[in-house]
Amino acid sequence: MSTSVTELFAVAVNQQPEDVGKAGPLGLLLLVLLLIAAALLVRSMTTHLKRLPRSFDPVDQEPLVEVPDDLSELDEPRPGQDVLDTLRRAPLAIEPPRPDAGDDRTGGPAERG
Repeated sequence: MSTSVTELFAVAVNQQPEDVGKAGPLGLLLLVLLLIAAALLVRSMTTHLKRLPRSFDPVDQEPLVEVPDDLSELDEPRPGQDVLDTLRRAPLAIEPPRPDAGDDRTGGPAERG
């Protein structure tokens, strides 16, 4: 009788339930899918971060002031100065009418009449 109890005990210990072994492959598949999704998210985030500027400070985005090497570079005309000089030298675009020598009219309609 002792052998039959030991045999029954060994059979009971070795017997596994029906659902054992089915969750392992499904869990592994889920884990692999999550790892792939995380890797794709990391790759996407690094590409987005590479496009951003180093700093959003307005001080950092302004161009640096360039100091000239000699004093002759300090005497450069201001931007647009050449246009202003040209306009000062050019005749006016709209000039008053010039009186002709043969024309006896000196004024407008009020003076004529």
